[in-house]
Amino acid sequence: MARVKLKFPNENPLFTTIIPIRVNDLNYYNHVGNDSILSIVHEARMQFLRNHGFDEINAGGVSLIMADVMIAYKGESFYGDKLEAAIFAEEITEHSFDLLYRITTIRDNIEINIAHAKTGMVCFNYEVRKIALMTEALNNILTNKK
Repeated sequence: MARVKLKFPNENPLFTTIIPIRVNDLNYYNHVGNDSILSIVHEARMQFLRNHGFDEINAGGVSLIMADVMIAYKGESFYGDKLEAAIFAEEITEHSFDLLYRITTIRDNIEINIAHAKTGMVCFNYEVRKIALMTEALNNILTNKK
């Protein structure tokens, strides 16, 4: 069976954050559940946007909506882990972009890959309920322009 794979564009993420694993993130096998990884991806994206004074309702003058998501699970994560989520951007168009997430943890001084994820994000105007043009402000943070 073919597995989904992500290739990260470089070693310089746009943003990194640390997200501690909570007891609520665990499933019946006592490791982080697949649904919790999606929540961690969402939290990382929100922290990235907030770091720039944005959120998904107003990301530099436009709203965002998630069009697709892909997660490749790489390793187990447990209660007490502190996950580092590194975020990269690619496939930037006038209406959409992809965010890539490399999620790792350090355990016993070894970096462990936990998950690789991608969210396809679309600029959206909720007033007219249609896809919108990306603003220059949003494009600047995605392309790391000051």
